[in-house]
Amino acid sequence: MPSYYIWTIGCQMNRAESERLSSYLEELGYDATDEAATADIIVLNSCVVRQSAENRVINKLHALKPLKKSRPNAILAVTGCLVNSDIGKLHQSFPHVDYFFKPGDCAPWLEKPGQVLPRHPSPSVFIPIIQGCNNFCSYCIVPYRRGRERSRAIAEIVNEAGELVRRGAREITLLGQNVDSYGHDLPDGPDLADLLTELNAIDGLARLRFLTNHPKDMTSKLVETIARLDKVCKHINLAVQSGDDGILRAMRRGYTVEQYRQLVNHIRREIPGVALSTDVIVGFPSESSAQFQHTCDLLSGLKFDTVHVAAYSPRPGTIAARELEDNIPLPEKKERLNAIELLQKEIATEINSRLMGKVVEILVDAKVKGKWQGRTGTDKLVFFHDERDCLGQLVNIQITRTSPWSLQGERE
Repeated sequence: MPSYYIWTIGCQMNRAESERLSSYLEELGYDATDEAATADIIVLNSCVVRQSAENRVINKLHALKPLKKSRPNAILAVTGCLVNSDIGKLHQSFPHVDYFFKPGDCAPWLEKPGQVLPRHPSPSVFIPIIQGCNNFCSYCIVPYRRGRERSRAIAEIVNEAGELVRRGAREITLLGQNVDSYGHDLPDGPDLADLLTELNAIDGLARLRFLTNHPKDMTSKLVETIARLDKVCKHINLAVQSGDDGILRAMRRGYTVEQYRQLVNHIRREIPGVALSTDVIVGFPSESSAQFQHTCDLLSGLKFDTVHVAAYSPRPGTIAARELEDNIPLPEKKERLNAIELLQKEIATEINSRLMGKVVEILVDAKVKGKWQGRTGTDKLVFFHDERDCLGQLVNIQITRTSPWSLQGERE
């Protein structure tokens, strides 16, 4: 039987698109394999948000060159954000690649599929609801690779969600480069709050999540809807990127530190017990030590459950790459990144220690090294032992051990 191999890095949107391609290939009779060397179809789903990710993609492409030479009939294709508008130049750089296709598009050698869903989905699944982004933050390559915002109709999303739940999914995560912009381009202007309300009514669905939010686009209506709906998880990712107004202006983020702080305070008032995560970029062009300290001060004051931190990496074609000098030395970037990670480790240790002895509900989504794992509604990763099959179940776990990154416990 013919087989396929898909290698995926990057965001959850890439993972969702790889899952859809996998489902379609399996409908056509292909089996998944973990070995590119034996696959009839090899697809790399790429990410270039940071230089490190792009380097991994390039290295993978070079590593596959001998394989393609020895097996010329195997199809090698690349999708994801490496694929820009200049397909011809990509073919010149990587002549051993048969096809390049834009993220979210159908593989060009396949007949355009309709909606194809996993026959046996995992307990937690992704559903893309909006493609592209209109914000054009100065550092971000996404609008140039995924285009402007394009929302899917509510009815289409609800039908897909209902079918995935019927097939076994328990938790759905809605995806978009900016989910808060969902529906702005549709007739009658539905929004994310409207979509969450529709999905919350699906029988058999246990949980709803969504990623990612933009602080300037998150409305009071959405916050109040999250608080009201029982299936929407009380966890919000709200990327701040910097705690300094000057850097935020240079990033073209569209809000001030004080506006961001007010939004966080509003969320916490409306949704008691909410868990908040954020993203931070250190070493943005001309970021001074004082400006970096402003970011540290903001994180110390707001105390997020999780902080994803990255060193600034210039992306060719973006506003920052064209107009700003990448003038923070790499050792300084690494030092600032390490400082944020150390600070957040202390904060997360304090937050998670409060759960010691408490009982939490988790959705079990996998078994890893002999332990079941799952997440709470506030996105805490929990591990526990149980000889029974717990996959896809909502179980109560009493926490017996805490750390900054995960929790251990025993099933009640």
